[in-house]
Amino acid sequence: MKICVLGLGYIGLPTALLFAAHGSDVVGVDVKRSVVDCLNRGNLPFGEPGLDDLYGEAKSRFLVRTEPEAADVFLIAVPTPLDPATKVSNLSYVKSAADMIAPHLRRGNLVVLESTVPPGTSERVVIPRLEKSGVAVGDFLYAHCPERAIPGRTLQEMPGNNRIIGGYDRDSTDRATAIYQTFVRGQIYQTDTRTAEFVKLMENTCRDVNIALANEFAQLAEECGINVWEAITLANKHPRVTVLNPGPGVGGHCIAVDPWFLTENSTRCRMVSTAREINDSMPNYVLRVARGLLAGVRDPTISILGVAYKGNVGDTRESPAYKFIQLAENEGYAIRCHDPYAAEFTHPLMNLPEATAGSDCIVILTDHDCFRKLDPAGLRVRTKLVIDARNILDHEKWTDQGFAVRVLGDGSSVQQTVPGDIAAPAGLYPAGAARSIASSSPPSISLLSPNGREGYL
Repeated sequence: MKICVLGLGYIGLPTALLFAAHGSDVVGVDVKRSVVDCLNRGNLPFGEPGLDDLYGEAKSRFLVRTEPEAADVFLIAVPTPLDPATKVSNLSYVKSAADMIAPHLRRGNLVVLESTVPPGTSERVVIPRLEKSGVAVGDFLYAHCPERAIPGRTLQEMPGNNRIIGGYDRDSTDRATAIYQTFVRGQIYQTDTRTAEFVKLMENTCRDVNIALANEFAQLAEECGINVWEAITLANKHPRVTVLNPGPGVGGHCIAVDPWFLTENSTRCRMVSTAREINDSMPNYVLRVARGLLAGVRDPTISILGVAYKGNVGDTRESPAYKFIQLAENEGYAIRCHDPYAAEFTHPLMNLPEATAGSDCIVILTDHDCFRKLDPAGLRVRTKLVIDARNILDHEKWTDQGFAVRVLGDGSSVQQTVPGDIAAPAGLYPAGAARSIASSSPPSISLLSPNGREGYL
């Protein structure tokens, strides 16, 4: 079987290599010449745990091109960015991929869309463009199989997670299911195309709403003078409660984007829109905290630790760091950035000593494991202030070194005077009296019934 995969990014490339490693002949297509040249040299265009080994296993069956060619299966895994001004999906890459496939489409071929799209995109946008080939849908097969994987765990989750396959008809659904079963060990649930499109958006919207609730709890806790991390730990002892962890905002291409895809043609999206507003405002909230701490400091410098949107990956897409930095610079703060995982960013990335030398406030925006083990004794800062927006530091270690530690969502600590005789607001751990609440991340919310829905709705 020959599979042509259009789009060799974070989803398309691992998917292509998994198919190749499990016996299919795969042609990977990307319009970026730099990606094609990189792969043809035997290198990878981005890092992902295990991807090097998978590439070595699959490369004998994997070719890379800038144009598609005839195949049994065509798989579209191109980006679907959000227009930041209108909050409407940009489907230009999906449209272009469908147009590229059409000249090669033959009766009996299967086309699979993995890209995340608004409900109805397959029938209104993709299928009509494919039918320009002269082959009608039904004569070619079509299915939507939304990806379910996160950076850092892609090669565990792609084979191991349950999958949804929504076909145009029964033959399309069964054919796509058989193909994915070559490497997917999780359960495959079948439905129609539009429902599959909706389910993917609903899953990430559910997570966005729950994160927004946690972020609102954090702000309310500060007003009430309690530690939200302790409160969350205790609330989650209830058998039917799962409160997620608050943080400085939501990033990545899924959770920060997909809710807008779900609601772009709707007027009934009050909860979804409010959740987006809350999560998008968290960088503003963290900056407000920093502003209060730095009120007495002349020409302050803020050191950002972590510009990736989540821990232990280098993916900076939609990272809260972008907004925080832009807002901070607009207020006159000097910004330095350090992230040991990110390869590139809009701001220069420095090593840790450079990023913190002479700093007045360290802000932890990403929960990289390496940050948990930081030794504050070696940091040559000017003012010993730190905002832990992820609650990952060993607070006692930092306060023992004279740092005032402000934890997002902790309003329980008493006021104190921080270095430089700056009056600090509530929520700071007094030196030598830190109270650390061990709070592991709550388990993921199950979004599908264990029994699943099979067949058509």
